[in-house]
Amino acid sequence: MIFNKKIIYLFYFITISVLFSPEIKSQTKETYNEIYRPQFHFTPAKNWMNDPNGLVYYNKIYHLFFQYNPFGNKWGHMSWGHAISKDLVHWKELPVAIPEKNGIMAFSGSSVVDWNNSSGLGKDGEPPLVAIYTGRRDTDNIQYQCIAYSNDSGETWTEYKNNPVININSEDFRDPKVFWYSPDKKWVMVVALSAEHKIRFYESLNLKKWKLMSEFGPAGAIDGVWECPDLFKLKVEGSEEER
Repeated sequence: MIFNKKIIYLFYFITISVLFSPEIKSQTKETYNEIYRPQFHFTPAKNWMNDPNGLVYYNKIYHLFFQYNPFGNKWGHMSWGHAISKDLVHWKELPVAIPEKNGIMAFSGSSVVDWNNSSGLGKDGEPPLVAIYTGRRDTDNIQYQCIAYSNDSGETWTEYKNNPVININSEDFRDPKVFWYSPDKKWVMVVALSAEHKIRFYESLNLKKWKLMSEFGPAGAIDGVWECPDLFKLKVEGSEEER
């Protein structure tokens, strides 16, 4: 019985801490007192959201981007919403980072800190934050890969003037995950050919020019579309070797 009370008190403390944090209060107390409003996980003050995008840590700040419709509570006008946190619990919502523009929506993707300024998009000796995302044209539904960058620690974003950086004229080519592969000193992109149940692997030295390395699939679960791929090392079973 004492153990259960401790759990209740702990839950009460966490809920109150989140509810009355300075960041959340800045979005108005009334908003976060709404019925069914989550108090522990991040939600935007209003409108529709889904996939988290471009999670990155820079200058002691966690950045959360997410698929967002700035104009309503249903899917549409896909843009990158933006929120920041110092502890991954208390969040402050910022203005839209990458908006739908000229009939091109901003679908899911990832972001990186370009520490060595390989892209040449940095300024005043500071590394740029670079977002890599899927653009989709309303006119023909073609999906391609784009980049945007920030020179003020993620506060504002500029679309790269020569977008798209990869275009294969496909309607189902999306959700790039990009990371720095230090052994070969290059960027690697993992991206889905969703309807074909394939994953493509690209490499780049500067985040702007990409070269196809290989592709994987179809294999495994092919009943639904493939989306939001990732790639990371795992230890080989029965050994300490990673592959």
